[in-house]
Amino acid sequence: MAASGSGEAAPAAQPQGSPCAPGRWERLRRRGAGLAAVPWARALGLLAALGFLYWLRVPLQLRDNLAAVTVFLSTLTPKFYVALTGTSSLISGLIFIFEWWYFQKYGTSFIEQVSVSHLRPLIGGVENSPPVQGFSASNGENETNRQSLSECKVWRNPLNLFRGAEYSRYMWVTGKEPLTYYDMNLSAQDHQTFFTCDTDSFRPSDTVMQKAWRERNPQARIKAAYQALELNNDCATAYVLLAEEEATTIIDAEKYFKQALKAGEVVYRKSQHCHPQNSQHEAQIRRDTNVLVYVKRRLAMCARKLGRIKEAVKMMRDLMKEFPLLSMLNIHENLLEALLELQAYADVQAVLAKYDDISLPKSAAICYTAALLKARAVSDRFSPETASRRGLSTAEINAVEAIHRAVEFNPHVPKYLLEMKSLILPPEHILKRGDSEAVAYAFFHLQHWKRIEGALNLLHCTWEGTFRMIPYPLEKGHLFYPYPSCTETADRELLPTFHDVSVYPQKELPFFIHFTAGLCSFSAMLAVLTHQFPELMVIFAKAFFGMLLSPFSFIMEKIKRFMPSSLWHQLTQI
Repeated sequence: MAASGSGEAAPAAQPQGSPCAPGRWERLRRRGAGLAAVPWARALGLLAALGFLYWLRVPLQLRDNLAAVTVFLSTLTPKFYVALTGTSSLISGLIFIFEWWYFQKYGTSFIEQVSVSHLRPLIGGVENSPPVQGFSASNGENETNRQSLSECKVWRNPLNLFRGAEYSRYMWVTGKEPLTYYDMNLSAQDHQTFFTCDTDSFRPSDTVMQKAWRERNPQARIKAAYQALELNNDCATAYVLLAEEEATTIIDAEKYFKQALKAGEVVYRKSQHCHPQNSQHEAQIRRDTNVLVYVKRRLAMCARKLGRIKEAVKMMRDLMKEFPLLSMLNIHENLLEALLELQAYADVQAVLAKYDDISLPKSAAICYTAALLKARAVSDRFSPETASRRGLSTAEINAVEAIHRAVEFNPHVPKYLLEMKSLILPPEHILKRGDSEAVAYAFFHLQHWKRIEGALNLLHCTWEGTFRMIPYPLEKGHLFYPYPSCTETADRELLPTFHDVSVYPQKELPFFIHFTAGLCSFSAMLAVLTHQFPELMVIFAKAFFGMLLSPFSFIMEKIKRFMPSSLWHQLTQI
């Protein structure tokens, strides 16, 4: 029956023994956990346990059993101790190997994870209570969390390669799959978002393409694209799919994209003349705009790859002027790379002045390109020996600060630019500030750093100094927000398995790896010593255990000495 004046129904009464009701065992456990936190309660519990054990000495015959164990240990041969220490060394070594493998694969200790997640609740560990609704974190903490979440967002790579003309050819030559399933699944979701809308059901060709973008098999997607072209020869998205996946060369891909551009412009003009009357028309206009922007951008990338760089730059500039609101597609990063290839550094600086703004999201391309331009002014004359004698000039200080800024944003890039790590084909999606973004940037921009004399030398001499400026353990950044902790997991899903993912900051080895390694080494040393010097090690073991038991014997002697003999006799007869 609903309570009057309330918007919620009153909970029904439950029987006392019902498992759904708050159990008495839970209340007792919480009360016991509260008492366990009091020091005098712990001391009292320890005395009670010792007293109970002393009371059980006669029923359990502890003295006789202890004497029997002592006699048994004294009759053991040295071979037993060799086998015992060797077996313990083998077991601890296997545990150490498993712990190391688990840490390398998952980044945490298996024993620690099991202890925290399974054993701690059983022994009355403190549970994380949900936050109280009336109290919230400070504005600074909320903003930091929002920034961390945005930095852990996966972005589409603005310079992603062509799947048929580049990724597939790499797989044919090396036999290695350059793209992960997670990366390709994200691309499939992007295609469905960009190239489909609710009005596709009104056109048979678009309906076929809507199913094609959901297909996992590449051959099934290509077959569906041809079916869509049979239904409508002006289906732009079908040409896009064929250009991306069936074309084996950039020239073939460009031909398909030109056909897609012709068909896409016709559809785009029709949708512009049709005044939007409802949300479906608006979705259709948005879809047609996405198709046109995507095709023009890929045509510019084809021109860049085929050496027609000035034509590519013009196409990118026109695209950015025609659709200025689509800055989230990061077309300016394509433009930056093409301008660097032309060595038009003044134009590069103009683009950076517009997009390297504090209110806009940063990227490795923006930060490292800004560092490259400032390094270009001093790198040809830079020498670490000369700089250590006379100090850094103003221009050199600006270049070093720009490099530190770039390294703080993405610390993985320098190892690829300095060729300390091998490059692979960049993924179709990247994680900003992650290893995937570093691979994508270095893959296209390494040649630009090599072209400027001394730029890599300046980077080599100064990039590691960034880490002395960043506070540890990264609770706050120096110029940017703290480095996010989610990059390693996302990068491992974006990058292929044969690539050694760069991790920052390097994780410290857990305690249990050090413990198992020490235990394995110590037990192996005991096994060797016992095998080489059996009599001496037996004597040493007996002396060691005698030393361990000596405090208890000393306490019992003191108790007998201070207590009256009659009272001690009465206590032993209880």
